Amino acid sequence: MVDDVAERYRLAGWWTGRRLVDRFESHVSEGPGELALVSGGSTLSRSELWHAAGEATEKIRSVVGGGRQVVVMNLPNCTAWVVMFLATLRAGHVPATPPVTTPEVHLRHILHLIQPALVICAGQNRRARPDEVIRRAAAEASTGVAVAAADGTLLAVHGPAAAPDRTVEVPDTTAHLMFTSSTTGPPKAVSHSEDSLAALNVQFAERFGLDHRTPVFMPSPLGHSVGAIHGARLSLLLGAPLILQDEWDPVGALELVARHRADFTAAATPFLLDLVNARWRGREPKLAPLRSFLCGGAQVPPALIRRCRTELPNTFVTPLWGMTEGGLTTCVAGSTPTQVENTVGVGLPGLELRTLDADMGLQASGAGELVMRGPGVFNGYYGQSELYAEHIVGDGFFRTGDLARIDSDGYVSITGRHKDLIIRGAVNISPVETENAIAAHPDVVGVAVIGWPDERLGERICAVVQAGAPLDLDDVLAFCAEQGLPQRYWPERLMQVDHFPRTAAGKIRKQQLRDELVRASSLTAAAGVGGAGSNRGAGQ
Repeated sequence: MVDDVAERYRLAGWWTGRRLVDRFESHVSEGPGELALVSGGSTLSRSELWHAAGEATEKIRSVVGGGRQVVVMNLPNCTAWVVMFLATLRAGHVPATPPVTTPEVHLRHILHLIQPALVICAGQNRRARPDEVIRRAAAEASTGVAVAAADGTLLAVHGPAAAPDRTVEVPDTTAHLMFTSSTTGPPKAVSHSEDSLAALNVQFAERFGLDHRTPVFMPSPLGHSVGAIHGARLSLLLGAPLILQDEWDPVGALELVARHRADFTAAATPFLLDLVNARWRGREPKLAPLRSFLCGGAQVPPALIRRCRTELPNTFVTPLWGMTEGGLTTCVAGSTPTQVENTVGVGLPGLELRTLDADMGLQASGAGELVMRGPGVFNGYYGQSELYAEHIVGDGFFRTGDLARIDSDGYVSITGRHKDLIIRGAVNISPVETENAIAAHPDVVGVAVIGWPDERLGERICAVVQAGAPLDLDDVLAFCAEQGLPQRYWPERLMQVDHFPRTAAGKIRKQQLRDELVRASSLTAAAGVGGAGSNRGAGQ
């Protein structure tokens, strides 16, 4: 059945087998002087980008050698990211693009899992991961891994070349590795093909009227799937200018969009909220040239959508649902205001969305766990084939872990999640490491880390503890620091309880706990009484 589905995608024209690098090369031939990239104060034309990538290509080949090998890029939003990405493709290798903020322990896990031949990081003058951290992780990898530093369009190798007798070659079905996380903590390597990623790009272009004349603005990190798919890959496929923002600043974003007449962007809810709240002194409305803003990663409050109609009158703002694994739904021009405010829209062409009923049967409408199959869905967890198989039901439908409701018109409403990931500003955060650190505190009897609702970020990290003595947030943060817990996992809110709701097996019922605490906090706030918790970082 799966082979029949693949053939259907080919017959529909969604899967053509054409490589991204070949698509961009054709754009270079058609208009070599056209703008390709804006980053900081520098710009590159298509031919300049192609030439810069060509020089880096030779350097990569000299280090990695032949075959199809994995090349990890651990870089911030900058010219070097795009140059090295294109160079990796031209060298015939496979880019792996983890977020630049990936903790060292997870970076070591990634290198062990995917066995790359080369890791490219930023030079010491960048805000990226320090070179010594990359070197430590590479040194602990089970296979020889070379390390190189990228500075603008230049690549300098700082470690030995990969062993020439490497036998680990990447299959043709893997064209790009991206990374997601799970409740167990370590990242998963998501394998996409040229066809699955091109299908997403082409279908987005058709839905939102994009082509080589529509600049793409990208403030989202290129190391996240939103930035990689809807920024770097989309612009190369279309031959459209990519307008990068290396460090988030809402007024700076408004200025970049106005200056370069950007037409399209995709970013998380905090970006949108900041833009709505930003003071703007321009002659045009905010984001006036931007026709489409796709907002995903964290729930988009209906009230924020309504504010956008006033603050961003020229821009169609729609929720975006998707995963690193693919899928993707949005609202469309014909969607009603109610649909835009209360659903995440409809799937791209060919995306089959179903929910699972109580008997694990597939249903085209109704409520249950959301499953998907389509031309833009990934083809496996690299190095974890058994894990991938556990997520497949029926004839190739992937279990997303999200709870949803599909109406008779195909519009999807996300109602919850099976898993306990905290989605903070479009970044998935596993609670496991935080729980493990706090559980080591001598006064803590039990701990559960949950996502606490937040208007700007969607959720913040909340630690709920059962303790033998009073604790405040500062106590817990100091202990987390002593435990060496990365700061991105530190709780931003602390609440104490007398006991936890548990299953018969002794597991904490996190959703019930969260619902009870949020409800009690709302009632306390309405009564004007201080709550039994402490928090910080509300303005971050």
